[in-house]
Amino acid sequence: MTVNFAHTALLKELDEYVNLTAKQQPHWEDKTELERVKKQLASQPPLVFAGEADSLRRQLADVAAGKAFLLQGGDCAETFAGATADKIRDRVKTVLQMALVLTYGGLLPVVKVGRMAGQFAKPRSSDVETRCGVTLPAFRGELVNGFEFTERARRADPERLLQGYNVAASTLNLIRAFTQGGFADLRKVHTWNQGFAENPANGRYRELAAEIDRAVRFMDACGAGNSEMSRTDFFVGHEALLLDYERPLTRVDSISGKIYDTSAHFLWIGERTRDLDGAHVDYLSKVANPIGVKLGPTTTVDDALALIDKLDPERIPGRLTFITRMGAGKIRDLLPPLLGALQDAEVTPVWVTDPMHGNGITTATGYKTRRFDDVMDEVQGFFEAHREVGTVPGGVHVELTGDDVTECLGGAAKIDEATLATRYESVCDPRLNHMQSLELAFLVAEQLRQEQF
Repeated sequence: MTVNFAHTALLKELDEYVNLTAKQQPHWEDKTELERVKKQLASQPPLVFAGEADSLRRQLADVAAGKAFLLQGGDCAETFAGATADKIRDRVKTVLQMALVLTYGGLLPVVKVGRMAGQFAKPRSSDVETRCGVTLPAFRGELVNGFEFTERARRADPERLLQGYNVAASTLNLIRAFTQGGFADLRKVHTWNQGFAENPANGRYRELAAEIDRAVRFMDACGAGNSEMSRTDFFVGHEALLLDYERPLTRVDSISGKIYDTSAHFLWIGERTRDLDGAHVDYLSKVANPIGVKLGPTTTVDDALALIDKLDPERIPGRLTFITRMGAGKIRDLLPPLLGALQDAEVTPVWVTDPMHGNGITTATGYKTRRFDDVMDEVQGFFEAHREVGTVPGGVHVELTGDDVTECLGGAAKIDEATLATRYESVCDPRLNHMQSLELAFLVAEQLRQEQF
């Protein structure tokens, strides 16, 4: 057997993260079982390939330059039981519908990245949860433990790493089938959107929907190639939180000799784990995938510049995405100085807004929720901040589902607090439902139109 010493040296350097603090990691009771599972996971085929990740990076370079727009959307926390063909189809369908509206509104290609096929682990504000005097480990996503409040379910189980891999593989298989096999046909997607616009509650979007209808008909009449009309690129991404899952799926590409995390095309670092001297930043600084970082309201200019130096020292276009989550009431004050400072430093990351996480509230009845108006206000503030500074608003990152859940307040459907309990199904944070997601797309399209003039 031939040993590639260059690859061995790369992986040894990669593993320096184990000497650093890794926040938000579970307590595995059986370390022997964990090592067995990690070894088995490392022997599995990659979920994505280096060439696909490189293709996404090139498309994100266009986003950074204002030549494309990024749409990231999907579950807050995927569940294994939720990975059915129907639910995966409906999530993909929702993203495709949103993308068509954004493409027309912005007259730009839309890069589609699903929060899918790996969004199984979640950071928590506390390591434990107490109910009725009983304290158990917090639910950290189905990659770690179960949501049911029992001692058995809340035990961190390494076997779930393998289950997560298998669910991600089957999810990716369906995504590829849906987006390459005719399901993504623009004519079909537009027909779905017509139903949304015909709803009297969505009357303000009817004119834009009619314009899209004429555009699709024009393309069809001109004989636009069937492959261009019926297929699309669709990438997947998740928060690279659980290092015991990411490391076994990280490989050296045999062609380029570079290291890729093959668990997803796009990985991001959360607000709770973006410490410059922490394990997550160090680890992802050494993989070639396009990388994102969540930036909350406490982010300083020095923080952002240091993260760029660490994660993108060569300033590779499309390599680094900053996902801002400031909150609707803060973004107009906090984002412009950050944008201006990085512009003065002549660095051009992809700028994306996450209007969900800065706008969480809890109702008197105990439901975690978000107001749709706050979500849209942060999106509008994001665009206003970029117009003020003269930088590129690159995209939106939202938690959504293709189902008709009732988890976020407001929208054209006027979901109120009494309605939340009707179909509140999220095991973590509230998501926009199918109709709210489309409404957001039409509202963002209006913002993109202003960018054209």
